[in-house]
Amino acid sequence: MIAAPHTPLRRDFSLNLSAIEAQAQHFCRTGVSAIFISGSTGEGPSLSQEERLQLTRRWTDVARGTSLQVMVHVGSNCLPDTQALAAHAQACGADAISALAPFYYKPGSVIELVDYCAAVASAAPDLPFYYYDYPGMTGVRLPMPSFLEQAARRIPSLAGMKYSSGELTQIQPCLHCAGGTLNILLGCDELLLAGWALGVRGAVGTTFNVAAPLYRRVLEACERGDLATARRQQFEAARLVELLARHGLVPASKAVMRMLGMDCGPVRPPLRNLTGAELRSLKKELRRLDCIRGLR
Repeated sequence: MIAAPHTPLRRDFSLNLSAIEAQAQHFCRTGVSAIFISGSTGEGPSLSQEERLQLTRRWTDVARGTSLQVMVHVGSNCLPDTQALAAHAQACGADAISALAPFYYKPGSVIELVDYCAAVASAAPDLPFYYYDYPGMTGVRLPMPSFLEQAARRIPSLAGMKYSSGELTQIQPCLHCAGGTLNILLGCDELLLAGWALGVRGAVGTTFNVAAPLYRRVLEACERGDLATARRQQFEAARLVELLARHGLVPASKAVMRMLGMDCGPVRPPLRNLTGAELRSLKKELRRLDCIRGLR
């Protein structure tokens, strides 16, 4: 389980790097094995280049000596910026990098996407590279099995992909690419059980921040062949995702972190923070679901 941490901000929307140590301790306690920073949950596209450099430096410093591995999302619309973020992640001792496709001037073909990813990965040749496929946000909709087959021949450090498209029919073809050597990380929390059944053995999740023990129960039930329990726990997870999404997934999950005693601050505009009434409603609904322990 790889959590996608929220980026802690102060009330004036500046970085609050001092909060990261508490986040790391929380992940270690709840069974998270790695983190994926500066992605969608971490509001990466809303952070400046310098803020992302600071965030990588702080997370790698805090994670050093713990059980947490650090994957850094380095994607942006500017290739030199992306390469600088990748090189910095390697210099800081990160464990892997990942990159979205540019989402303004978009790659229009598989070969264009491979060329772009090859340029990104070359800036951090010692780190495993994961392409971050999120067509719902980037608008880049290309056949991922074809991409992986071609990328595997061009990018020595290609390790796999963060698969956030939600299109389950493509998962197995992706898992069989490059002789089955690539690691496909599922990016849809509500589909964890389905992904497991299809062969996925790793996932990056927003709601792993607040409910990692729930997802751990799904995986443990899968491992012992208890499908009935796995289904029941997965349904609880799906209801949690639906509830948070109804309030805005990133703002709501960030608010829940505060309810758990870790204040990660507000979300940065254009995302909208929940009102007092919305927070009260969210907490009431969470207590009714009863799938998160320790709410304050």
